[in-house]
Amino acid sequence: MPGTPSAPPTTTPGCEPGSPVPRPRPQAPERARPATPSAPTAVTAGRAGVALVASLLGFTVITIDVSAVNIALPAIRESLSGGMAGLQWVVDAYTLMFAALMLSAGAIADRAGARRAYAWGVALFTLASLGCALAPGIGVLVAARVAQGGAAAVVMPASLALVRQTHEDSRERARAIALWTVGGSVAMAAGPVLGGLLTEWAGWRAVFLLNLPVGAVILALLVRVPRSPRRPAALDAMGQLTAVLALAGLAVAVIEGGHLGWTSPLVLAAAALAVVSGVLFGVFESRHRQPMIPPAVLADRRVSVPLAVGFAVNAAFYGGIFLLGLYYQQLRGMSAVAAGLMFVPLSAVVTGTNLVSPRLAERIGRRPVIVAGQLVFAVAMLAMLPLAAHTPVWLVLVLLVPLSVGGALAVPALTALLIDAVPAERAGTVSGLLNSLRQLGGALAVALFGSLLSASDGGAFSLPGMRLGLLTVAALLLATTALSRLFLPRG
Repeated sequence: MPGTPSAPPTTTPGCEPGSPVPRPRPQAPERARPATPSAPTAVTAGRAGVALVASLLGFTVITIDVSAVNIALPAIRESLSGGMAGLQWVVDAYTLMFAALMLSAGAIADRAGARRAYAWGVALFTLASLGCALAPGIGVLVAARVAQGGAAAVVMPASLALVRQTHEDSRERARAIALWTVGGSVAMAAGPVLGGLLTEWAGWRAVFLLNLPVGAVILALLVRVPRSPRRPAALDAMGQLTAVLALAGLAVAVIEGGHLGWTSPLVLAAAALAVVSGVLFGVFESRHRQPMIPPAVLADRRVSVPLAVGFAVNAAFYGGIFLLGLYYQQLRGMSAVAAGLMFVPLSAVVTGTNLVSPRLAERIGRRPVIVAGQLVFAVAMLAMLPLAAHTPVWLVLVLLVPLSVGGALAVPALTALLIDAVPAERAGTVSGLLNSLRQLGGALAVALFGSLLSASDGGAFSLPGMRLGLLTVAALLLATTALSRLFLPRG
């Protein structure tokens, strides 16, 4: 984060198991741009507390928004008649922008200052939430979700930067960061329940309207927070643009391919856009003096393998959550509130496993924990294959235990291994890349599951499609498990 040393590798169980705390991109050399000469205002204990509350609220609201919206999807479909493809875009428009812009989020916070970047991000997220709530159709809702995702990509790292900037004592800073991570855990558990309650009692638009008063409170609190220093940081504009285009093209191809056919002109054009943009991204990155993704870093197996694992784990988790939200309501006929309550045990197990994983890695080593976590997650995908409309609820909850444990076990260990594998000045780069690839894995899993769920019967929930998706993700997890076993260091 701007102007402060890197935080220790830790985890944030936000909207998915074991989310790594976002780290900034490394700062550009001082000669790149003169730093702002004025010094920041001294931070009192009271102002530090205000900054922590403001940061907690922002991180919590962007986490709740993801999980709550998943529960509201059937109601959105009924209200706006968007079909399965529309529901996929409601989720993926947010996630894809989050993934793409996370690559530059640290640099933006450096250049603007943490407080200013956070205020911008919160203000945009609040306005975008209003746009979601007022959306007259699925197209407007998806466009507003794009803006939400872009804002969230700035809010997440800037919120942590603000905490670190206003807590100078290392012990106080450690406690504040711990509280920040707990906020993600609480939001993860509360999101589905809150989404279900709001959807059933006030309509799906209330899920987004809730963000307005929270955003207003955050902006009011920031008035009392000392300004942040602005420091030089290089922005790779062309790399960022081509990354967004490549991810968007890939998502369009996967989502629409299941509905329009894989040889339709739109799908072929989207696939071509993804390939061309991906090639251009590589060209621009190779020529930029401070590329977002340094090729030398990716050549290290201790980096590339954990990145692949992060992608696979998030694909399983996000895909599973998307699938279960629809399964509970569309196939089993549960209310939104009941569907939300079904996620509470899962969230509790994720939080507990996040706490156990680092200690287990210290005892037996990181590689065994990473391998075991992926194997458990693969078993979770296979265990869900027998799910049907009349599967007993208690059995559904039992089958979800490995889904809760797998990613939460693997991700803390792989994050720590990844950070230790690179020099300190590269820690922000690889952490941001891990966040981006994990978000991308989730977005593509939602695209895949949505296409398979509706492919066979014109949009209704398809059990054969669900099972094919589960098998696909299980195969991906087994492949990354083999990579981890072969190429990660034993210690």
